[in-house]
Formats: sequence, C-alpha cells, structure tokens
Amino acid sequence: MQNLALPLPPALGPAAHGLRPDVDWSAVARDLQGLHLVTDEPARRRLSRDFHWYSPILAGQLRDCVADLVVKPSTEDDLLRVAAVAARHRAPLTVRGAGTGNYGQCVPLAGGLVVDTTEMMRVLDLQPGRMRVQGGARLHDMEMAARETRQMLRMWPSTWRVATIAGFIAGGFGGVGSTAHGVLRDRGNLIACRVVTVDDEPRVITLQGDEIQKVHHAYGTNGLIAEVELALSPAIDWVHAVVLFPHYRQVLDAAIAAGRPGLHSFLLSAVDRRFAPYYGPLRDHFPGDRHALFAMVAPGSLADFRGVVAAHGGEVALAMDEAALEGAALPPAHECAYNHTTLQVLRADRSWTYLQVAYPQPFDPAIVERQMARWGDEVWQHQEFARMHGESATFAILLVKWRGAERQYALMREIEADGCTVFDPHVVTIEDGGMKAIDDSQIAFKRLADPMGLMNPGKTRGWHPGMARAAR
Repeated sequence: MQNLALPLPPALGPAAHGLRPDVDWSAVARDLQGLHLVTDEPARRRLSRDFHWYSPILAGQLRDCVADLVVKPSTEDDLLRVAAVAARHRAPLTVRGAGTGNYGQCVPLAGGLVVDTTEMMRVLDLQPGRMRVQGGARLHDMEMAARETRQMLRMWPSTWRVATIAGFIAGGFGGVGSTAHGVLRDRGNLIACRVVTVDDEPRVITLQGDEIQKVHHAYGTNGLIAEVELALSPAIDWVHAVVLFPHYRQVLDAAIAAGRPGLHSFLLSAVDRRFAPYYGPLRDHFPGDRHALFAMVAPGSLADFRGVVAAHGGEVALAMDEAALEGAALPPAHECAYNHTTLQVLRADRSWTYLQVAYPQPFDPAIVERQMARWGDEVWQHQEFARMHGESATFAILLVKWRGAERQYALMREIEADGCTVFDPHVVTIEDGGMKAIDDSQIAFKRLADPMGLMNPGKTRGWHPGMARAAR
C-alpha cells in the first residue's frame, strides 16, 4: 500500500494547482450566456458533491470545496463551447454526471466551473449488439431502451437508476453484470467514445476499442466524454434470489460453486447477517439469524443454482422475476449488492465507513473466516464474485466501524498482510485509490486533451503544474 501514513488534507484552491486564482466569473457567465447556468450558492454546493461522505476522512477534507459556477450543456456543441470558454479564461473545470461516485471524483478541489452533463441524456442510436448515447444518459434509461429491442446492458453500478454512462466509465470499474461480462475494461464491453478537448480551439477525438482505456477510470481529468457506444447482449428475464445459510463460509463456498462456467448468473453477492436489520423491505426474506447470498440467475440455470444451494446447506428464501418483485414492493437483488449494501447502513448510522478489497485467486474463503474471527463486530463482511480478464475475481466492500484514521489504516495493513489488495476509498487521487500506479497513457492523453491542466486538478499524481502548456 502506497499511503501508510495518515492522509493529509489536499492543498485546495486554484493557485495550489498552478492555475490562475483571479478568474472573472462574471465574464465566464457572460461568455456562456444562453446555456443552462446555475449560480446560487446552495445549488452550486449541492452540485459540487458526490457520495464521498461514505469516508469520514474525505467528508472533512472536501467540506468547503464548491464550484464558482455550474453549467449544464445539452449537446456536443454546447460542450465544445464550454471547453473553449474554460480555456479562454484558464478556469479550472470539473465534469460530473449524477454524482454517485464515492471518492470525490466530481468534487472541484480548486473550485472553478462544474460541468453537469445530466442534460446530455439522449439515446442516439440503437442497433443489434450496440447502443450509442450521449455521455449524460442514465444507465436505467439506457436499459429500458435496450429492453424494447429485447436487448440489455452488460453491466451497471448498483446506483443505475441515476448514474450516467460517462460517469460510470470515468469513475467506475465493474458492477452488476460483471459475473457474466467481466469489468468495463474487458475487451468488447465498450466500443467507442467521443471526447471533447479543453483547449483554445477544442476538438472532438474519437477513441475506439482499447483506446478507451485512456479515459476509463481517469476521473474526468483528461477530456469531456460527449458520447459513448457500448455493447449490448440479448435480454434475459433474470430470477432475483435471496438464499440463506447458517454459516458465512457456506455462503462463500456456494457463491464460488455458482460462479462456475455453465451456470448463467448476472450477480453473486455474499452479505453478512449483521446487515439484515438494515434491509427493511426484505425482513421476511433476510432474517438476522442467517447470512445471505443475493443472486440474479438465468431461468435456464435456476435448477442448477438450486442444486448448488442445497449442496452447501442453504435454502432459497426468495426467487422472483423483476415484475413479481415490483408487484410485491421488494427491491431487485442488484440494489442489495455492491455499495448499496454500504448505503443501507449509512443511511441509518454514520458511525460506519467502508474498505474495498481484492482477494488473490483462486479465492480462499479461509481468509475471510480468519478475518471475521480477528475483527468481530468491528468489520462486517460483504463479497462480490465476478470475472475479470476472463478469470474469476473476488472483491469485498467491507463495512468498518469508524474509530479514527489511524485505526482505519492499521486495518488496511492487516488486510494486505493477509495477501489481499486494498483500494483505499479515503483518498481523492486515482493512483492512491484504485489504480495503484500512474497510467502513463492517460497522462499522455491529458497532454493532448487538456494541455493547460484545467480538468479536475488535484485528482491525479501523474500530472503536475509544470507540465501545463503556458498561456498563449
């Protein structure tokens, strides 16, 4: 782990990032006249936030970060105009979608202009096996449009009802559907995207295939994603299941068995019984004396899935399709997984935070058993089973009782001593949080797409003020 010391508040303000501190915001607003501008302070503050409050560390560090102005473009031409105005005034610029990220990706450390893309939400083209949309399109709306053609998205975050596709690409990694289709960066999931540069004369760059990695998980530091084309799969009417087990090891073993090739699943999420009181609508299906496996299984694999459950000592407490769940006022399985699991608790009790972990493969559940015995009620378990680069992958989003930053980082060291990888959710930089290394191709693309270093300053350690091109 790179950051073993207690994290310090980031240097804030434009000057700290080599930017001009004297931007005339009234002049910027005049130059953007005709676009949807947000100027009142409460709204600017709201649109300068995401779900970084999951972390008490980031909640304190980013409390006073507020945009000077917010603009909401609705077309690519609008986006080009915004980019030109930002470049002309040398104004720091931070792009946001719905603000469902957890690491402060869209929080403007240096203030400046926040570009809210949620009005760029149109589906532009829908063909067999592919869909092209504006960057601010919501995943839920995209899924509903795909279903009209008997197709579906390959994956989405648990926040799919409001999350945008460009936000998912810029700040996400995988999610619901990764059991079947891997993670976003796996070949074939993303087809192309159009990126607007921030320069005196902005232009549009089309990235295709593997080139998209230049802007994927880059936190919007190196280009404005105007359009995305992504792959679709044939629609499946998934069975949403809640499966109960008396012992957590049984949940993990059953999830491993259910993830084998040939059993078609879209979600396999193991959830510690201590979460149960926070899953209110499911109280009759997830009692506090049983651990749960939340799953989405293809109808044709349901018999095999039931066999796996029985072989590992479990019982299926709920198995419904989406229409039946809606009729019963019950949540879908994918809203009981990933960081929605964390959210269930934090909505009621802010004394908790979380950690994100990747396990060595092949996954050994004994690691989790030892950690449960070691930490007791300080850490609640939650594992996600997926595929990555064609191989099995197991991740955890652990709920952790907040006992201060020093204890949080001590826990991270303990987890890494067990051979696991921690993705630190208490930092704002790409490299310290998830990437674990500076991506040289992303920095090279930033030189091309954001030569003045105006985009989301402070979010990548690969860029420093001396790299910026001088004003012309």
